[in-house]
Amino acid sequence: MPGKRGEVWNGAAALLAGLLLRAFFVWHHPRFVGDTLVYADLARNLVTHGVYGLTENGAARATLIRLPGYPLFLALCSMVFGTGNFLAVVWVQVVVDLLGCWLLGRTARRVFGDHVGLVCLWLAALCPFTANYAAAALTETLSIFCVALALWAFAGWLSASRGGDRALGWAAGLGAAWAGAVLLRPDGVLLAAAFAPPMLWAARRRRPVQTRLGALTGPFLALSILGACLGVWGLRNWRVFHVLQPLAPKYANDPGEPAPLGFARWYRTWGTGLGDTARVYWEYDGSVLNLDDLPPWAFDSLFQRQETAEIYDRYNAESSSTPEVEAAFARLAEERVRAHPVRFYAGLPLARLGDMWLRPRTELLPKMPLVWWDSRVRPRAALFGWIYGGLNLALLACAALGLVHWWKGGWAHAGALATAAVGVVLLRSGLLMTIDNSEPRYVLECYPVLLLLAAVAVGRWRQRYLQPASARRP
Repeated sequence: MPGKRGEVWNGAAALLAGLLLRAFFVWHHPRFVGDTLVYADLARNLVTHGVYGLTENGAARATLIRLPGYPLFLALCSMVFGTGNFLAVVWVQVVVDLLGCWLLGRTARRVFGDHVGLVCLWLAALCPFTANYAAAALTETLSIFCVALALWAFAGWLSASRGGDRALGWAAGLGAAWAGAVLLRPDGVLLAAAFAPPMLWAARRRRPVQTRLGALTGPFLALSILGACLGVWGLRNWRVFHVLQPLAPKYANDPGEPAPLGFARWYRTWGTGLGDTARVYWEYDGSVLNLDDLPPWAFDSLFQRQETAEIYDRYNAESSSTPEVEAAFARLAEERVRAHPVRFYAGLPLARLGDMWLRPRTELLPKMPLVWWDSRVRPRAALFGWIYGGLNLALLACAALGLVHWWKGGWAHAGALATAAVGVVLLRSGLLMTIDNSEPRYVLECYPVLLLLAAVAVGRWRQRYLQPASARRP
């Protein structure tokens, strides 16, 4: 009994430490710009006019450029705390994030035991890479929570179904996690893609046939919840726009609006990091572009540099995209792709993926330059960036080591749950190699998996070196 009481106090201390960390981010640099204003406009029009749309010329115009999950969350917060109260929104996100940390700890405890569960709770609560996004009114915190909920519900479903129970409550929780992830971001569908196959595989292995059929009701229920949510949103888009669009479009354009396909393809022939995204990709179609912001590998020859300069001059005349500019960018992109196909289809996608995984997660921190490594510009910021980057590398290394221990340790649920967890990371990494722009926040949905795996490694290390010999696992 005293041991259990100690675990409760230890867990409470972890959550309190996590609360203080998130409170620090909320108090010192909350972030309510960029996409936040788009989501807030959608929520405001939904509450005020009953229209899921953007404000245009003083009226609400229906749109489908964003999925409804986060605007609905903001709308609910506005009805409780008042319109435009972003500070209340981020405090709600703090609570949600801490709940996700607790779910991760419970998942680790169920699979690996009490000790690893506490380690996982502490790691999740004190992870600065996820904690700082609780202070930003963006989808990331809720998306991370959906991944933690999916891991917890899947581990519970595996335990219940193994005992012959249908475990429909656990399956419903898993379906809710899938649906929530998809309604927040279109790439949330990867969560279902990672969990559904091992869930079906685990259900199919049940014996006898009656038990197997009972276990299959779990995957069916989870997929039905996901399908119902996508169906409702897809039906809305069909009724309003007469298009089949169950998710959000890649370039956030409504039906009939042009997408910057030429510019995007040209950008993918050289863009690699967050700096390129901020200086060029985000500035296109609305701001002046500067040729000096392009790196040397954006040109294969002096002639190509001159050609790019001419396109820039044509664009900067109006600071907006035109069919002529788009066509020019498309021609330039095709020229560069034909000259270097390996660079375009393999080298640059890997470079963008590497930037997203390895760049220090300082993009939300104030006064941090994009060129974080250059100590000549800001020595203290550079030192902080190197420390943050080293911490991120340490987490990745621990997660890799934890995966090895997971497979070799013989713990319960190693097959199905490990397959789903690794699938989250691999599927998201594969998708990120196909996108135009590099943003470190795109890998944050993988961090619940990384924290779970890292807890296995740290817990195993503590068990081997810090516990008395009599208490160590054989």
